[in-house]
Amino acid sequence: MSGAEELLRSRGLRVTRPRLAVLDVLADGGHLEVDEITRRVRERLDSVSTQAVYDVLGALSRAGLSRRIEPAGSPARYEARVGDNHHHVVCRGCGEIADIDCAVGSAPCLEPNSAHGFEVDEAEVTFWGLCPGCRARRSADA
Repeated sequence: MSGAEELLRSRGLRVTRPRLAVLDVLADGGHLEVDEITRRVRERLDSVSTQAVYDVLGALSRAGLSRRIEPAGSPARYEARVGDNHHHVVCRGCGEIADIDCAVGSAPCLEPNSAHGFEVDEAEVTFWGLCPGCRARRSADA
């Protein structure tokens, strides 16, 4: 039995070829849109529908095996990095996304003054800016 199979079973999920293929794609890293995940899964399997990939991603996210992020103005993206409350930086120019391990220094926004009875276990912070490539292009155009 593979590690991915054990992981699925440990979260109460059935082991299926599409689930294994999606986990494999996500393990390659990155912040992938569903279309890209589907394309890569189809390289591993003979056939899989886009809806099946959406269903797998939903199941994996609910089980805590993948993370869905939705930067404003962008389609949802998925990643395998879960459980560590990391954050993201998004380029306003090209849409590239990178992980940021944690906010440092004074970060009052990570502890709400009132959680309205919720037990907070994660804070989602998105930083916005320009990646090095887009900054270089902007400087060259100026």
